[in-house]
Formats: sequence, structure tokens, C-alpha cells
Amino acid sequence: MQEIVSLVRDNFSQLLNLALNSGKAILEVYQTAFSVEMKEDHSPLTLADKRSHEILYTGLSQLGNLPVLSEEMKQVSYEERKGWRQFWLVDPLDGTKEFIKRNGEFTVNIALIDDTEPIFGLIYVPVSGKFYYGLKGHGSYVFSLSDSKVIPGSFNDIIPLSRRLPIEHTSAGQYIIVASRSHLSPKTEAYINEAKRKHPVVNIVSAGSSLKFCLVAEGRADAYPRFAPTMEWDTAAGQIIVVESGKKLVRCDTMETLSYNKPDLLNPDFLVY
Repeated sequence: MQEIVSLVRDNFSQLLNLALNSGKAILEVYQTAFSVEMKEDHSPLTLADKRSHEILYTGLSQLGNLPVLSEEMKQVSYEERKGWRQFWLVDPLDGTKEFIKRNGEFTVNIALIDDTEPIFGLIYVPVSGKFYYGLKGHGSYVFSLSDSKVIPGSFNDIIPLSRRLPIEHTSAGQYIIVASRSHLSPKTEAYINEAKRKHPVVNIVSAGSSLKFCLVAEGRADAYPRFAPTMEWDTAAGQIIVVESGKKLVRCDTMETLSYNKPDLLNPDFLVY
């Protein structure tokens, strides 16, 4: 474990810059009249997804000689990846639907998996310039480019420029639920209705992509129920950021945490709180 944590700490500035460069490539496409393709699973794909993938895959492949699993790459069979003890898990553009809607709620997600568990997560928000990150045993933080013109050289340099999560705490008597802007399922609506019976004031905040994890980790929301399909690359970075902020993420059927590199990369329903 210490060796893999050291890999992150020793290359932290490089990881931030990879996310930053991917974000720049995404924003370049964002400002154009881009076209949209549909993948086999009927999810959208843009040039921004592809360019971000290329940057992240090339850069991460050089860190620690670890394999990379990205949403935008050819499916890797379980027979091939079941021997991966440690690997990078990437969503080059999380929230493609929000990107297409041009509402700014999309992110770049990078996670490092060790023995089926995310031990590092980085979520970069290109529109705001915010980096959310968490490292096992070291806490979760948010760092903003607006507070610093350059990215410092080391993990220890960046920590003093970051704010530890959580930052805020929701008001007493008010229960805030963050829900997906594009995937509000009947089960989620039922969860919201049940919360309204338990709490005097329930407010719903809509957000796209992995920003929902960040809202809970920051303390700006109490819960994020997810009763609609997600893949492992959608959740890994957000999971470690949430856990290191002192919050919980559990699957709804067993109340255990999500595990990674499963034969089927589809996640079960889960709750962040």
C-alpha cells in the first residue's frame, strides 16, 4: 500500500497537469459546433471524449508501469484484467450529456485501484478550474486554479493551497439530496419521498457527472442516492474522495462499499451519505 501511495505523492503534479491538459482539450471542443456520435450502448460520444482519453491514456501509461482502463477504449476482457492488482481507472469526460447541453457540469475523472479498492481519486472540473482529490489515509481536498496561477511541484506543496473536505455543513433541520440531472429514476423519486416523511425540510439539488460526489464530500449535500446504472469509471474517483472526507458510500443490497475490477463493470445501486 505504501508503495502505491508514494507513486501518487511523487507524481501528483503530473497527475494534476494531465487532468488540466485533458480539460483544456475538452474546452477547445466545447467552444466549437461539435458533432455527437452514439456508441453501441446508446450513450453519446464526442471529439472531446476522444481527445481527453488520448491525453490521459498516454500520460498514465507512463506512471508506475500500470495498466489503464478507460471508458473510451476497446473493452478489455475480464480474463485479461483479472490479474490486474493495481491499475488506473479513467473517465475522460464524465457527464457527456451535460457537455452536450453546455451547462458546464462535466468532469475529468482519474482513479487508482489497488486490490479492488480506489486508493486515489482526482476529479477535475474544467469550467470552474477546481480539482477535487482524495488519497487513502491523507484526506480529501479541493484545489482551485483561480487561487494559484501555476500548479506547484509536489503533493506537500499543493496541500497548503487546498481546502480540506468537508468545508460546509448543511443547516440543522434541512436535509439536502443531490440527484442526477439526467438520470432521475422512479427509485430515486421514492427515496426523496421517503426522506420528506423523515425530515421537516428536504431540498433537492440537481447536478451532473461526478459533481454529485463532490457536493456530499464538501458538505453541501447530505445524500446522493444512485438507483440508475453507472459503470466503475463513473464512481471510483468520487468514492475515495467521499470516504476520505468522512462520508460513506454503500451499495444498497449488501450495505458494503463498491468494489472494482469485477467481471461485469456495471455498479449496483448505491447511496452516498
